[in-house]
Amino acid sequence: MLCTYNEQKNLEDLIPEIRQLVPEADVLVIDDNSPDGTGKYVDELSRTDSRIHVLHRPGKLGLGTATVAGFRYGIEQGYDFLVNLDADWSHPPRFIPTMLQHAAGADVVIGSRYVPGGSVTNWSLKRRLMSRGLNFYARTVLGLTTHDNSGSFRCYQVKTLRKVDWSQTRASGYAIEEEILYRLKCIGATMMEVPIAFEERRFGQTKLQIKEAFAAGWILLRLRLMK
Repeated sequence: MLCTYNEQKNLEDLIPEIRQLVPEADVLVIDDNSPDGTGKYVDELSRTDSRIHVLHRPGKLGLGTATVAGFRYGIEQGYDFLVNLDADWSHPPRFIPTMLQHAAGADVVIGSRYVPGGSVTNWSLKRRLMSRGLNFYARTVLGLTTHDNSGSFRCYQVKTLRKVDWSQTRASGYAIEEEILYRLKCIGATMMEVPIAFEERRFGQTKLQIKEAFAAGWILLRLRLMK
């Protein structure tokens, strides 16, 4: 599952690599009407590869609602596992087979930057501090025990996703990652972290800004208070 907004250049190599590493898997792209033609590009791929699918959305509606749309698609289509990763190469596909190897042993397998063996490259000090701070905050406020709660590189058991009412989701932006883990924690889901190397995006600009981090913190606090 790949949530996209202006990621065509990244997808041109990313999708073929995913298909090569896990040829038995389908690829779902949820596109927010990207001005660069990402959605149309994936449409063209799907005409020659029946394992490639695309959900077209009318505009830039946010990562949170895009992720939930992907969950619903996976549930409705009856998949066993759903692997989510960023579409910009920051989550190298080479880690997908390892995550799938552990998928039967946990409801959620997290590709983690913050366990032994995990790493981050080419990040500024500000970005490192922002990420670490948000993860510490999520553990403190939501009672999560996992170390990498803000990353989206994960493998979910779809039967577990089916147990959550995703219409109750509060986050429309980047706080969705922590909210997902919190909602799964509340139903007793098991979680495992495996190390990954997080790399900088190849094309385009990051969409995460410091104001998003503050907004995420407020949403998580509200989520906790609302139970």
